[in-house]
Amino acid sequence: MSAIMFDDKVYNREVAFCKVYSMDSKEKLEKIFLKNRISYFIEWQDKSFWQRMFGSDGRKEKTVYIIRINEEDVERAKELVQGIDSVKIRKEEHN
Repeated sequence: MSAIMFDDKVYNREVAFCKVYSMDSKEKLEKIFLKNRISYFIEWQDKSFWQRMFGSDGRKEKTVYIIRINEEDVERAKELVQGIDSVKIRKEEHN
């Protein structure tokens, strides 16, 4: 993860935008982001057998992808990904 540092202050502008639960949806999302010039980073994590069997989200995929984007692109990205199956947009955290 990259950050910009000025005068001992760190500015990290990357946010976890959504979770994607299928390879097809991940590929659709990538194409949309590339077409609309939205920079992204994909983290993937394997779910354990027990998480797949008893997870609260009801999805049995082996892999979950976390898509990270710049916070300035969040509103535009929300509009672009509406209606894509297996994509769950993360709620904004208020401090």
